[in-house]
Amino acid sequence: MVPIQLWEASPPEWVVVFAQATDILSALVGLFIAYQAYRGYRRNDSRPMLFLAAGFVLALAVPFLLLLVFVALPFLGEMLATLLSQTSQVAGLLLVVYALRMPAR
Repeated sequence: MVPIQLWEASPPEWVVVFAQATDILSALVGLFIAYQAYRGYRRNDSRPMLFLAAGFVLALAVPFLLLLVFVALPFLGEMLATLLSQTSQVAGLLLVVYALRMPAR
């Protein structure tokens, strides 16, 4: 299977900067949503809110932190960083779906 390639060469500089800026913004917004969901869990003792908070952390914050670790420690390998990041995103999204389907108590 051949991976999808968007550009033949390196993307333009502005595209790289835009992608990095949106990655940072996504991580920050995800952490904010997770914090608000956790506060809702604590205030209302609502388990779905706890799973929602964990899902947003795994889907948005952890992949960004893994990227930072990969940049700081490049010997870990790009394949391992990508595998961990994708696994975290899928697990986080599954937790969000579970939180939305779970009955509120």
